[in-house]
Amino acid sequence: MWKKLLIFSSLMLLLSGCNLFAEQEKITVAAPEALKADAKIINTEGKEIGHMEMTEGTDGVLISLGLTEIPEGEHGIHIHEVGKCEKPSFESAGAHFNPLGKHHGINNPKGPHLGDLPNITAEQDGTVQVELVAKNITLEKGMENSLFDADGSAIVIHEKADDYVTDPAGNSGARIACGVITSEN
Repeated sequence: MWKKLLIFSSLMLLLSGCNLFAEQEKITVAAPEALKADAKIINTEGKEIGHMEMTEGTDGVLISLGLTEIPEGEHGIHIHEVGKCEKPSFESAGAHFNPLGKHHGINNPKGPHLGDLPNITAEQDGTVQVELVAKNITLEKGMENSLFDADGSAIVIHEKADDYVTDPAGNSGARIACGVITSEN
């Protein structure tokens, strides 16, 4: 009896399995390609000291940053309104990216600028490896909050930590590194 049941079950599985491998209808998937951008980061002498990559996702723009030769400790980092990094002061990058006219600082009740980002920390050996998410910006051209307007944008690292409150730049001090943000799309 068990032998007949085993043979019958095997036969049923074999016959039903034939349908499992039949050619299935293919469905075309049209997923949009993620918008991307990057920047080569230079110091005040013009030496390349790092790289930044940006990828737009559903939660905002993911920023992946790798740096060397940054003084140990906390540093303010911001997106600035102009895509220029003229050494040595990087003043050519303009003010923080702020198309909505807010005050500086994520802890400021009248803020923040869209270019305000969390502080980064350089290790004792001068390296920084960090990922951050900027929630209110886009890499999509033509939008009010896009980094790609007529004069572009830059990423700027400051000598000191951002206090997240003081307008216009969080008392973060001089600009020590800069990178012009360029679109990969």
